[in-house]
This record gives sequence, C-alpha cells and structure tokens, in this order.
Amino acid sequence: MRTRIFRSLLPSLLLTASAGGFISGCATNPVTGTPDLVFMTEAKEIELGNSYDSKVKKQYSVYPNPALQAYVQGIGEKLAAQSHRPHLKYHFTVLDSPEVNAFALPGGHIYITRGILAYINSEADLAAVLGHEIGHVTARHGVRQHSAATATGVVGAILGAATGIQGTQDLFNVFGSAFLSGYGREHELESDRLGAQYLARTGYDPQAMIEVVGILKNQEEFEKKRAEAEKRPARIYHGVFASHPSADKRLQEVVAEADKFKTVSAPSIKREEYFKRIDKLAFGDGAREGIRHGRIFYHRDLDLTLTFPEGWHIENSPDAIASWPPQKEALMLIKKRAMPADSTASLDSLLKSQVKLSAKYEGKPIPEMKLTSVTGTERMSGPFGRRETRVSAIHYGPNAYLFFGATKEDSTFTRFDPDFLATASSLRSLKPAEKILAEGQRVRLVRARPGDTFASFAKKSPLTEYSESILRLINGKFPDGEPAAGELIKLIE
Repeated sequence: MRTRIFRSLLPSLLLTASAGGFISGCATNPVTGTPDLVFMTEAKEIELGNSYDSKVKKQYSVYPNPALQAYVQGIGEKLAAQSHRPHLKYHFTVLDSPEVNAFALPGGHIYITRGILAYINSEADLAAVLGHEIGHVTARHGVRQHSAATATGVVGAILGAATGIQGTQDLFNVFGSAFLSGYGREHELESDRLGAQYLARTGYDPQAMIEVVGILKNQEEFEKKRAEAEKRPARIYHGVFASHPSADKRLQEVVAEADKFKTVSAPSIKREEYFKRIDKLAFGDGAREGIRHGRIFYHRDLDLTLTFPEGWHIENSPDAIASWPPQKEALMLIKKRAMPADSTASLDSLLKSQVKLSAKYEGKPIPEMKLTSVTGTERMSGPFGRRETRVSAIHYGPNAYLFFGATKEDSTFTRFDPDFLATASSLRSLKPAEKILAEGQRVRLVRARPGDTFASFAKKSPLTEYSESILRLINGKFPDGEPAAGELIKLIE
C-alpha cells in the first residue's frame, strides 16, 4: 500500500517541483532525437562532469606516461568525432590504477585504467572500450541517472519533512557509484550498440566490441573466483553482462547492426602497434602507492617495508593501509601523519592530537625497536564498536606511522595482539634488493619461439600466484591457448 501511494504521489510532486523552479524540463536525446526526461541543460551537464572530474583525480592518480595518454586521447577523439555529440570537448584519461575498469562522466570526461589496458589486445579493442564509454555520454546515461536521483531526492525531502525520516548522502557517493559501476543492462547494451557504430564509422571492425567483451568476461570469471578465495571484492569492468558474448544474442545483434556504417573493406585491428604502446606498462600495484608482495608491503618513495601476519589480506588506499585475517575477526589500520616541525614534539603529543586517548593510555617503546616508538592499549570506538585497541606510533623520516589493531570480539584480542605489535615492529627501510621489488611489475613484450608455452613462461614469472592463468588472460589465450611461434606476446617482469 505504501508503495502505491508513493507512486501516485511521484508525478504530482515532480510537477510541483518543476513549477517551483527546481527542475528545468525535458530535453531532446541526442541519439534518438526524441524528448528525454532529464533535468539539466548541456551546459549544466558539462559543469557537473568537470566537478566530478576533480573528485575522480583525488581518488585516482593520472598515469604518468604522456605518450600513452596522447595515444588514448587521439583514438578517443577520432571516435568522438563520429559520435552523436561531436561538438563536445572530450577528455580521455588513463588512471594509474590496477583495477580493470573504464567509466564516463556526464559532459565528456572518460577514464580508462592501466589495469584494463594490460588485458586488451589491440587498438581495435581499446577503441571498443572507449566507444562504449562515449556511448554513455552521447546517450546521456549519466544525466538520466543524475536526473532520476535528483527527482527521488526532491520527493525524499518532502516525505522526510512529513515523516521525520531523513536520508541525505553525498552526491558523488550516490551518482559516482553508477558512473563507476554501470547503469543496468539496457543502458550498457545501448552503449555497446553506439560504440559499435562509432567503431565502424572510424574504420575499426565493430566485431571488436564482441572480442573485447569476451576478453573481459574471461577476466571477470577468473577474478571472481580469485576474489572469493582471497575474501575480497572482485575488480571487474562494468560493461560485461552475466552471459558470455558467444551466447549473448542481443549483444551480437546490436553489434551486427553497425556493419552498415563500415567505411572500409578491411577494418583496422593494429594488434602489434597496440602492444608496443603498452610495453613497460605498470602491472598490479603501482610504485607510487606501494607494492604488495605476498605478506610484505614495499613503498619506494617512503623507503619502507612492513611485514603482515601470514594469510592476512592487505588493502592499500590513499588514506590508509588496512589488513585483516581470512575470517575477518580482526582489523589493523595504518595511517601516515607528518611529524610537527617543532623538534621538541613527541609521539605522545602527536597521538593525543590525532586520536582521542584517555588518561589511562600508557605508551611505552616497542620492544627491541631502534626507531623512536610508542605503543599501548586503549579502549576506543572503531569498526567493531567500542573495543580494546592496540595503538602504536613510530617516527620514521619526516613522518609518524600510526597503527591501530582491534578485534571483532573482546575475547580474541589477546590472541591477535601479538600480530598487531609484530606488524608495527616490522617497519624498517628498504634493503638494496627490496628496492627492485618496490618498483613493481611491468608488461614486457617478447616474440614466442617454437616450443614456448605459458607454463614455461609462468615458471620464470615474478607473479606469485595464478601466473599461468594471468599470462593467458592478458594475451587473450584463456583458458588453455598457447603462443604461436613468432607471435608477439605480453609477459610480466
């Protein structure tokens, strides 16, 4: 009953909001030419995209390779020139992230991660991913998502005033999740259709859309199994459906429609040219953020290493390093803070300024540690509620590193506390051999020789796990393909 009332109120509330000046009315969809229920002008759309662009670049770094950035921008601009909105100023950015993803913001900002670049296998594949994202922009999917959420927000504000139930959220959290993770099957399928058209008009084979979806579907299936085993979220591209493209008739149909837009008899693929563009591409964790190698974390620029408990998952983010055991009974957080310029400042005073410690906290030096340190326990609020927490701080270089360790149940704190303390006490500078590991892994190109197999390459690979499967995936040979003699292939060094 409540749902029916809500639905009956929605049209009148929207009309009321429109009359009050909150909503700017319908616009013509650039793709279909029919009226579109969206609530912003194109100028506002561009303004919105520019605003979100700054947020994206705070979360993700731009990959520091100007030549690769220019290459991607050039391909994107060719595709956009053949799109339904060629007048927009498009910005194509490669992000320094190992995630396998690409996404678009309203108004023409399109992002592709270096993580996805390692898995695709030709310039046509790259064009297919960019064309798909351009399709989101030209069909104004982001604007429609924004308009729908805005309308719901208007209704929510009115209902909240009447019922006393409030539910505000940051706009980027609401809309950003759609921009980064997709818009639903119909919009994704429409973007595949549009992307295939733009490929055909630009001289690429529209079937590259099918090929790249197949590559990414294989990566998705492998990644989901790996993530489940490692008890972490899977890193997958949003533009892939539940079924494999070989069995997805609707996807095959919308891509086949683009054949009528072909401009050349021999469409461009450019496999080897693309491979050479991504030679030495960073793979996996980036050196600027830190490298996870098994249970050890290396950071090149901070010149430090940490050793975590055996079997614990390590998650690195811009704000902190988090680590937890397989059953998630405990959590450890590590944060970096600049030491005050005042040479008389102590770790105790820094802790008190950063953390609400009680007078009962008694910090003592970490046993057998040469660096200046302090550690103790404190009952404080955290992800598990108010729990006993190991609080440690270490002065290293110009920074202090703060360590917090807590358990889901108070009864298990004694069992995990030695792990919290051991991780903090492991902080030290990099040894010469470790500085190489701290540079991270990169894509390397080789010509396959007769008799070469991915199993033989895997034995020499620095990949610690799943090396044979990963090598097949990044070369489009998954699950059991082998390199042909003379074929240019990607390895990880």
